[in-house]
Amino acid sequence: MGPVRGFRKRKKPEKKHEENASASGSPEEGPLDWWDEFSRRINGLQSPSKGLDRFESVFKISRKTFDYICSLVKEDMMAKSAHYMFTNGKPLSLCDQVAVALRRLSSGESLVTIGDSFGLNHSTVSQVTWRFVESMEERGLHHLKWPSTEIEMTEIKSKFEKIRGLPNCCGVIDTTHIMMCLPASDPTSNVWLDPEKNHSMVLQAVVDPDMRFRDIVTGWPGKMKDWLVFQSSNFCKLCDKGERLNGKNLELPEGSEIREYIIGDLGYSLLPYLIIPYEGKELPESKAEFNRRHHATQMVAHRALARLKDMWRIIQGVMWRPDKHRLPRIILVCCLLHNIVIDMEDEAQDEVPLSHDHDSGYHQQVCGTEDIKGIHMRDRLSLYLSGRLPP
Repeated sequence: MGPVRGFRKRKKPEKKHEENASASGSPEEGPLDWWDEFSRRINGLQSPSKGLDRFESVFKISRKTFDYICSLVKEDMMAKSAHYMFTNGKPLSLCDQVAVALRRLSSGESLVTIGDSFGLNHSTVSQVTWRFVESMEERGLHHLKWPSTEIEMTEIKSKFEKIRGLPNCCGVIDTTHIMMCLPASDPTSNVWLDPEKNHSMVLQAVVDPDMRFRDIVTGWPGKMKDWLVFQSSNFCKLCDKGERLNGKNLELPEGSEIREYIIGDLGYSLLPYLIIPYEGKELPESKAEFNRRHHATQMVAHRALARLKDMWRIIQGVMWRPDKHRLPRIILVCCLLHNIVIDMEDEAQDEVPLSHDHDSGYHQQVCGTEDIKGIHMRDRLSLYLSGRLPP
């Protein structure tokens, strides 16, 4: 499977109301006291322990979000539910299957560890998790999309401007590395060796002000430079063709305009629609102030990628001999789950500490390429923000 550069058009999933998403007590969905029974099983006690009696402490999401995810994957997960059994011979309900998959993705624990704690063979954990990933790829894609209406984009621009004043900004782009442990005998191991001497896969994301992923690219080896990943992306191609970031310009009183754009760090080229900070230490105050505003806004993407790795720990540490064809799909599903938590306004996410460090040990890449139209665009923004242009 090649890099995940965009999303194939699939049949639209049926929208299901939240009331249909909960475990209603039918045999296929599990009993109403499913959580009581499940928590006793993972604790190995007659009653839930004080440490794991809260649903959120195990899955990092609320029961409402869990039930919604169950509603998304129900049709696919129940199609072969008779194939999945606990070691005592009891079949897994829909809730059991989703719980196993979410635990695998959120904890990053091994198949054997999760199997032992749930009373499952590790092969069953693997099969259930992969079936969940396949289902989410199809049923959850509507949670990761570029804004489709002017109203939605206007709201995004307004929220970005409230952060540190950047006008007409539509997103923040950043890159992180998903580290892997590959055997030396792997003939492709050098391809995946990044500048920090780790085997890794790249994830590039464009993030909105609510830390929601709006566009992702993954699957490329970690040695690939950030700007090359961007240049190969469908996002870049659409922008170059004028089919994205092509909304209303912001008109300035003196006659010039500021087009729609995203911002990124020095690892990217300066383009008319991708604005990076000024390079250098001794900068005029207007440029230094622009950099401060730019950096504060850039933090949105840093926090989003850090939270992604903190919540879905299967991609946080070093993955042991991963299937390089399946890994991009696992990364995609983790991004979908990240967005679903935001879309559901899940309060459980507030308990996850915010961090800015998603790529510990990695140094700032510097591209150094500047487009002349990008230079003019950045200078206009800098002057506008410094008050040297009429407000």
